[in-house]
Amino acid sequence: MSDALVPATNSGAIEPDAHVLHVVFRVADADYALPADEVLQMETYTGATVVPGAQSFVAGIIQLRGRVIPVVDLRLRFGLPKGEITLDSRVVVAEHAGRTVALIADSAREVVRIPRSAIKPPPKLAELGARGFVRHVAQLDARMILILDFAKVIGEETIDV
Repeated sequence: MSDALVPATNSGAIEPDAHVLHVVFRVADADYALPADEVLQMETYTGATVVPGAQSFVAGIIQLRGRVIPVVDLRLRFGLPKGEITLDSRVVVAEHAGRTVALIADSAREVVRIPRSAIKPPPKLAELGARGFVRHVAQLDARMILILDFAKVIGEETIDV
């Protein structure tokens, strides 16, 4: 395993200024991440209740621990074909500025420390092509992780569900 990609532990041995914890999840053939402080939990995805009139990338709503939460299908949000729900499918429940939304990912099981020095702005062409969904790119040896801008991914339209 690379020194740049270290699984999270509770030892506290790594200085917080040197690394940032991220929850990494997979959509299609790419690794995406959100800062761990925005992620509330990850759960197995078994389906959502469809809401008539919602945006096409909104899978519906789920009830989770007594809360009703909108669900965004990341494949559809990113303009990819809808994926098959499998045993690995997860919802990554995140919160930003008081908004809580679940994101459907193909899989999610990893929390990593990413060195601040490995986190860079995305190339301008990639930024435009992804509608600004990608806030940063982290290159860890041969692995590339796209760090999402959660507020742009969920958009204002998902809040009205």
